[in-house]
Amino acid sequence: MVGFLLRTAVRPPTNPPALGSLEVGLQVDAGPEPRNPILRVPMAIIRAVGRTSRTVTEHSGQIGLLFWRVLGNLVRLQISYREVMAQIYVMGVQSVPIVIVTAVLAGIVTSQQGGYQFTGTIPLYVMGSIVTTSVVLELAPVLTAIVLVGRVGARITAELGTMEVSEQIDAFHSVGRDPIAALAAPRIIAGVIVLPILTAIAIIIGLYSGLVSARLTLGLGSEAFFYGARLFWHNWDMLYSLSKATAFGLAIPLISAHMGFRTSGGAAGVGKTTTSSVMFMTLTILILDALFPPIFLD
Repeated sequence: MVGFLLRTAVRPPTNPPALGSLEVGLQVDAGPEPRNPILRVPMAIIRAVGRTSRTVTEHSGQIGLLFWRVLGNLVRLQISYREVMAQIYVMGVQSVPIVIVTAVLAGIVTSQQGGYQFTGTIPLYVMGSIVTTSVVLELAPVLTAIVLVGRVGARITAELGTMEVSEQIDAFHSVGRDPIAALAAPRIIAGVIVLPILTAIAIIIGLYSGLVSARLTLGLGSEAFFYGARLFWHNWDMLYSLSKATAFGLAIPLISAHMGFRTSGGAAGVGKTTTSSVMFMTLTILILDALFPPIFLD
């Protein structure tokens, strides 16, 4: 009888908690909920802000480290320039048709909206200034970047994400190759080169499509259009636009490569990461676009 009681006392529990459940519990548990219901909403807001701040800080640090490694590979000449040229063709040459279509529509819409607003109150030659300023400073770089987010950024994230979940990135490490130098750096360098060129093409196409639209809808001649364009033109405007395009060209492949290397969870993980990457890149472009005027135009 005594032996039975001793064996019962020292018998381990039948279903011990798994280690994973303990880890999850430690990660999720953020302390007891406040008893006062008035404090629950502020505490939830504070926790959400904290989680968002931690995520942004984590991504920013990893993107900074990725950019530093790309610079190191570039300085040590460890990048395949043949791969850079291949990425320039894929990201640049193959993107020209959609960039042209976007620029044509941007110039037409700007001209038509300006003509609708200014008819009968302002001299029509001002339309040249409106179209030129809008296309050069804002529409051409931003719309071109948005187009490349969907066409190039999503593709880079999906490619690298698929390689990550299929362990092809691990294969690079196993044979002694740096996946940053082989995969990320050529795409980032190509993006910095390609986007200013595509933006310049979009500026030219957008201006001439705005000129044609103004002539057809308002009867504005080319001499009056270019007179208005020169009237408020600044020599800094083109450099400002190309500088903005260069920043966008760096941000798009850098973020997409970073998100691709973070992919996990199979095919579903690739889709989820690609969606998050497109959102991240679009938000970054809009933030950079908002930061440029107070820094460079004031």
